[in-house]
Amino acid sequence: MPRVRTGDCRPIPPLDAASLDRLALRYVERFATTRGKLAAYLHRKIRERGWDGPPADPTALAERFAKLGYVNDRLFAESKASAMARRGLGARRVNEALRHAGIDGDDAEAIAPQVAARRGETAVAFARRKRIGPFALAPADRAAQAKSVAAMVRAGHSPDLAWKIVRMQPGENVDPFLEGDG
Repeated sequence: MPRVRTGDCRPIPPLDAASLDRLALRYVERFATTRGKLAAYLHRKIRERGWDGPPADPTALAERFAKLGYVNDRLFAESKASAMARRGLGARRVNEALRHAGIDGDDAEAIAPQVAARRGETAVAFARRKRIGPFALAPADRAAQAKSVAAMVRAGHSPDLAWKIVRMQPGENVDPFLEGDG
């Protein structure tokens, strides 16, 4: 059943091939997206508004947009991974976000070395942002250290790296982590 506009008695007409193309084009011009996210959006719009005409194939439309260059999964994955790294999020969280965005195996594997190379840098960025370990104002007791490690693990960092950083004294040098030895 088509939705009714608020304050209006006329129902919204069901989608057809041309209106689905317009919706897809409007979506990719407004948002950085992947083929998977675009297809999911179009499926949702078809469910909400109904369909008029031959069967729709939102996945094929998303593939067509990728061939035209409107959607680039690899570029999306690289920019998403970089943004998450700047926020201090670890490889596990980055991989979950990419999987949720519908990034396929080849594109995810292509950026995996970049994510792994920034492992120490992202952990230090997270510690700096949360004032953990060498960025704390005072040394933490065992309970506070455990809470800090838990926060770092939730942010996608490995427990061993989190413990190394958390056990550092305030003001201690973090250069080994930034050089990739962490």
